[in-house]
Amino acid sequence: MGSERDSQQRELLEHVLVPVAHEEDAQKTAESLEPYSPEQMTALHVVEKGMGVPDKTPVKQSEELAEGSYAAVRSVFPNADEHTAYARDLVEAIFDAAEEVNASAIAYRSRGGNRIMQFLSGDYPLKLVTKSDRPVIALPHTETDA
Repeated sequence: MGSERDSQQRELLEHVLVPVAHEEDAQKTAESLEPYSPEQMTALHVVEKGMGVPDKTPVKQSEELAEGSYAAVRSVFPNADEHTAYARDLVEAIFDAAEEVNASAIAYRSRGGNRIMQFLSGDYPLKLVTKSDRPVIALPHTETDA
């Protein structure tokens, strides 16, 4: 039974998609994922587009934020791939990216916040976990999280 479980774990961690919001988040998320040694890892940064309304941040600034995030991930996973998505719906963008890169799982690190903040932000983790077509891994916070 142990070897079957090991085989399932290897499959789960074969290619992990990791959404990251900014450099600090990327660093902490990569550190949380490191002990699990995924075979392949793709960092995802979603540039939220306004679709008819002004963008939250200028695209150039968002792309620079993505580059900083990817650099932080590579400080832990030097061979990590990167994927930038442009979308209005963050969760759908994560699902689309997982499909595009053929990820075996999606791993994320909760950013915390109280229930009101989660409600106002659309409770992304709940949508991520309940609507995904592949396993979603909630990573623990590391000792460096404050």
